[in-house]
Amino acid sequence: MSAMIQLNHLQKHFKFSKGLISTDKRVVKAVDDISFSVEKGEIVGLVGESGSGKTTLARVVLSLSKMTGGDVLIDGVDLAKATRKDMDKLHRDIAVVFQDPASNLNPRQTVESSIMRPMIIHGVPRAEARKKAGEVLDMVKMDRRYLDSYPHQLSGGQLQRIAIARALALSPKIMILDEPTSALDVSVQAQILNLLLDLQEEMGLTYLIITHDLNVIKYISDKIAVMYLGKLVEFGPTEEVAEHPKHPYTKGLMDAAPILDPRLRGRKKEIMQGDAGSLINMGAGCRFAPRCRYAGPECRERDPEPVTVGEDHQVACFHPLEI
Repeated sequence: MSAMIQLNHLQKHFKFSKGLISTDKRVVKAVDDISFSVEKGEIVGLVGESGSGKTTLARVVLSLSKMTGGDVLIDGVDLAKATRKDMDKLHRDIAVVFQDPASNLNPRQTVESSIMRPMIIHGVPRAEARKKAGEVLDMVKMDRRYLDSYPHQLSGGQLQRIAIARALALSPKIMILDEPTSALDVSVQAQILNLLLDLQEEMGLTYLIITHDLNVIKYISDKIAVMYLGKLVEFGPTEEVAEHPKHPYTKGLMDAAPILDPRLRGRKKEIMQGDAGSLINMGAGCRFAPRCRYAGPECRERDPEPVTVGEDHQVACFHPLEI
C-alpha cells in the first residue's frame, strides 16, 4: 500500500506573550514531533483527551494552519513545496466532515444548494453540479425529495448524511472526520458508522477520524493513533492497541471507556488520576510522567523515543506495559 497521509516529525507551535507589552515569549507545542502514516484505503482513528492536539494536527493536514516544522505529504505532494495547482488538486482530494453539521450548513440555502456550492467553487458547471447533488444524496441513502429542504427541517442524523454527501461531491480520496457521531443518538450513530464503512469500501476512501468515543474507534478503524499533550504516545493496529495497550495513558483511556461486551464487564480497570495539565512551559521529560504510576527518574528527565513493540505497533514509553 502507498501512504495517502505521511507525517514526518510534524510540529505546530504557537507563540504568545504574557501581556500586551511583555517581551516574555512563551511557546505552546500543540503538535510536537509527530510521525505516522495513513495508507491508501485505511481508516485511522486519532484519539486523546481534549487539548491533546488532535484538531490542530487535522488543521495542518487540511492546510488551514501552517506547520512550524517537519513534513506533511498528501498523496505524495509535500505541503511545504506545493504549487497553486497542487493545492487546487488537494482541495478536491481531501474532504472534511465536522462534528456539528447544522453549524456548517447555511440555514438560508436548500440542501441542493449546500451540496452544489463546493462544486461551483471548483468550476463545475451548474447543470453538472445539480446532477451530482442528486447522485451523492443517493449514495448516503437519502431520498432526493430532501434536495429542496432547509437544514431546520431535518434531524441530526439527516444533517450528518447531508454533510457527508457534500464531502463526497468532488469525489475525494481522503476524508477527515472530526467527531462525526458525537452529536447523534446512539442508534443513529450506528447508522452513520455503517454508512461510512460502506462508502469507504465502495469508493476506496482513506479516513482519518478524530473522536473521544473509543468504542467508535474500535468499531470502525484499522489503526489507532493516541495523542497526549501534543505527543504521539502509541500507534498500531486497532485490536492490538485496544486489547493490549503498551502505554499507561492508552490503558487509562481504554479503561475509562464504557464496556459494551457483557463478557468483559468483570475486567479490572485502572482509572487515571489527575488531569492533562498545560502545554505551556512543558518540562524535559515524558509529558505523562506526573500522572503515571510507573514513572521513574528517567521519565522526568528525558522524553522517550518511539520503540517498536510488535508488527506496526509503536509506543513512546520507557516502561511499556506487558498486557
